[in-house]
Amino acid sequence: MSEAKPQLPPHLLPLSGIRVLDVTQVMAGPFCTMMLADLGADVIKIEPAGTGDQTRRAMGFKMKGDDSMGFMNLNRNKRSVALNLKNAAGKKIFLKLVEQADVLVENYRPGVVKKLGIDYDTLSKINPRLIYASISGFGQNGPWAMRPGLDLIAQAMSGIMSVTGYPGGPPVKAGVPVADIGCALFATYAILAAYIGSKTSGRGQFIDASLFEAALAFSIWDTSQYWGTGEKPQPLGTSNRMSAPYQAVKAADGYFVLGATSGKLWKQLCEEMGRTELLKDPRFTDIPARLKNREILIEELEKTFATKPAEAWVEKFLAVGLPAGRLNTYPEAFESEHGKFRNMRMEIPHPVEGTVPNIGFPVKLTGTPQQVRRHPPLLGEHTNEVLAEIGLGPQTEELRKQGAFTPET
Repeated sequence: MSEAKPQLPPHLLPLSGIRVLDVTQVMAGPFCTMMLADLGADVIKIEPAGTGDQTRRAMGFKMKGDDSMGFMNLNRNKRSVALNLKNAAGKKIFLKLVEQADVLVENYRPGVVKKLGIDYDTLSKINPRLIYASISGFGQNGPWAMRPGLDLIAQAMSGIMSVTGYPGGPPVKAGVPVADIGCALFATYAILAAYIGSKTSGRGQFIDASLFEAALAFSIWDTSQYWGTGEKPQPLGTSNRMSAPYQAVKAADGYFVLGATSGKLWKQLCEEMGRTELLKDPRFTDIPARLKNREILIEELEKTFATKPAEAWVEKFLAVGLPAGRLNTYPEAFESEHGKFRNMRMEIPHPVEGTVPNIGFPVKLTGTPQQVRRHPPLLGEHTNEVLAEIGLGPQTEELRKQGAFTPET
C-alpha cells in the first residue's frame, strides 16, 4: 500500500472557496459535481423534498439505511438541502443560494428550469458571474432536444452500440455508462474553463452539455474510418480498427489481452511464441495485411496460446516489454496489488452504514490531493446548516410552515 500523506486543510484544496449548487440526479450531473467537490468545492446538493435524488432508492438491494451504494459512490463531499422548488418559500431559499453561488449544474429535461423560474437567463440577472451548466440527453436545442436523455439512448443514437459486440450478434451497449460519465467529465472541463475565464471577464456563462455529443466525441477511430473510406464501421468484438493483433485471445485456461501494435512488437511476439515462420507469411507481413486477415491471424496465434495458461503468457510477454494483461473481473481489479497500491477502494465513515466503500480518486494531484471531507449526505442533512449560512436561520421554522421543505404533491 502506498504511504498515506497528511491531509491538507480544506481551504488549501484547489477549488476551495467555490460554491456549487448541484440541482442534478442519477449519474452524469452528480458525477460532475462530485469531481468538483473532491477538489475542494463546496457543493450543495439541492434535492426534491421527501424523495431526494432518484439514485438514493436505486439498485435493487438493501443497505442498512435508505440510500443505495450507487448514490454513495456519486455524492461524497457534498451537503444536502431538501427543497420544494415549486413552492414559493422553497424558491425563495434557492434564489438566496444563487446569490452566493459560483456554479450551478442542473440536468432537467430542456424547458423544465424555465417553468420553474430557475433558468440561466433568470438567474444570471440575480448573479451575473454565475456559471450555469445544463446536462441533458441531446442538448438544449435541435430536433431531438426534448427527447428523454438516458445513457442507453445516447449510446444507441450516437452510434456506439452499432460498433459494440461481435459481428453478426445482437446490439450490445458498452458495459459501463460511457455517455453519462463522458458527459460529466466534459461538463467538468467546461465549468473549470468558464470559471477561469470569469476571473478576467467578471461574468459567468451558460454551458450546454449533452450525453449524445459526449458519446460521439469518443468515436474517433470509427468515424475516421468512415470518413476516410466511406465504409460504415461494424462491431469488432475486442479487436481494434488500427492494428492487429490487438484484442483478447484464448489461452489454455481462459482469455488474456495483448497488443502487438507495431512491426517491432509483432516480431517480438512471434519470437516469444516460437512462431517465427509467421513473420514470412504474406498474410501477416504488415499492419494492413494483418488487419485484412485478422480472423486467420488470431486462429494461428491461439493454436500456440492453447498450450499454456493465460497468466504464463502474460508474464512471458511482460518480461520482454510486450503489452499484455489479465482479463480481470471488478473484484480482481480492486483487490489486485496495483489496485490496492493506487487506493482505488476507499472506506468512508457514514452515520448510518458505519463505513461505505467508495471508488478511489481516478486522477491524483500530488501538491493538493483530493480528500474525502464529507460522507455522502443523508437527505436534507444540511438544510438548517446552509440556511443559517445564508442568513435565513431565524426564518427556518416559518419557511417550513410555508411548505419550503414539503414534498411535491
